[in-house]
Amino acid sequence: MRKKDKDKFFPTYKEIGRKISFYRNLRGLSQEELAAKIDISTGHLAKIEAPNTNISFSLDVLLLIAEGLGVCCKTH
Repeated sequence: MRKKDKDKFFPTYKEIGRKISFYRNLRGLSQEELAAKIDISTGHLAKIEAPNTNISFSLDVLLLIAEGLGVCCKTH
């Protein structure tokens, strides 16, 4: 991803990470438990949830997280 694109979408990634953390806590799951449930590293999940994250992540990972949390990703 080009740096300017990453900067452009930073607020969106930040909000997605905040919502993932919210729903994970609502479900009573630790980062370790959710990461194990969806087969990603705890470190990767922690970076996604971090409020000042500067990483991007794939749609596949987002859908895995949504499935692991039992939430729906809107398609429109």
